Amino acid sequence: MFRIARTPQHLLLCMMFLMSFGFATWMVLLNNFVVERAQFTGVEIGILQSVREIPGFLAFTAIFILLLIREQSFALLSLAIMFIGILLTGFFPSAMGLYITTVIMSIGFHYFETINKSLTLQWLDKKDTAEFMGQALSIKAIASLSAYGLIWLIMGQLGVDYVWVYALVGGLGIIATIAVVVYFKNFAQHASQHKKLIFRQRYWLYYALVFLSGARRQIFVVFAGFMMVEKFGYSVSQISTLFIANYVFNFLFAKKIGAFIGRVGERRALVIEYVGLILVFGGYAVVDNANMAAALYIIDHLFFAFAIAINTYFQKIADPRDIASSASVSFTINHIAAVVIPALLGVVWIYSQAAVFLIGAGFAVASLLLASCIPAKPEAGNEVVWARG
Repeated sequence: MFRIARTPQHLLLCMMFLMSFGFATWMVLLNNFVVERAQFTGVEIGILQSVREIPGFLAFTAIFILLLIREQSFALLSLAIMFIGILLTGFFPSAMGLYITTVIMSIGFHYFETINKSLTLQWLDKKDTAEFMGQALSIKAIASLSAYGLIWLIMGQLGVDYVWVYALVGGLGIIATIAVVVYFKNFAQHASQHKKLIFRQRYWLYYALVFLSGARRQIFVVFAGFMMVEKFGYSVSQISTLFIANYVFNFLFAKKIGAFIGRVGERRALVIEYVGLILVFGGYAVVDNANMAAALYIIDHLFFAFAIAINTYFQKIADPRDIASSASVSFTINHIAAVVIPALLGVVWIYSQAAVFLIGAGFAVASLLLASCIPAKPEAGNEVVWARG
């Protein structure tokens, strides 16, 4: 009989499965729900997406909440808050109602992601972290595919209304979170964490890589998918097929990519990622074939797994007591781009779609130059290739 071991690793995987299942459900239903039930136009959906990113920008406040609550408890509480937001979504089909429920969902989501990252870097041995984070991406892929399958069954085949789908997933998520709390014990942290915001000069390379990663991700999330619809006329079902293909590839290859990073090191892995992304963004700028565009989209998404190397690089150079604070700070740095990039490049998009993707290629070039500064064997005191000098 299958039994989940009561270990920190299995707790992390259980929490990540629940988070991905809930968020995938919320996201895949969102566009249809807001148009069909709340009569959203581009203005309202733009505001909603901006509102959704605000809690991510404010993720640094997590460190102050840790003055009152342990990280493990905070992660589970955040998960419950996310599911409460999902549960409420279907009952408030208006602009203001959706803004409020989105903020509730997003607070839980972004705080969970921040604390989950911190706990992963604290609980995992450095030699195992990359492969584990790849395994976590595979678990997230399984969760998202399960959510899509459930929605296809209960909405497509059984005709269940939006409100009850949101309520079902939100309610089951809350119950499952409580079950996780009861099943797993409180695990010890190896180092007492600083309960204040910390910026260290020796982490500058990590901060820069995180910022550029956030900028590139926004171009993929906002503009690559939009190009598939606007330029190539992809239908909802075709876009959904692309999403499913992305998650299948993650399920099949993410753990192997994590193990590969563990073998070759962070610098080589990130160089491979950024060279690949330069080619992908350059391809976006000139592609005129819908099938080629879809191939670029899937390859682009697969490269996200290589970003594991940024986190394992930080784990190797960081003071163990800095991890919780730095996870909060880095999540905020990552979301600076999420707030700024879509609006700025949305204006550029009007005049030149190719220019948007060439800017993305420029971000990848800058990232490649920074990645070349990572030592072959990063550690505290050897954060950058010239640090020992």
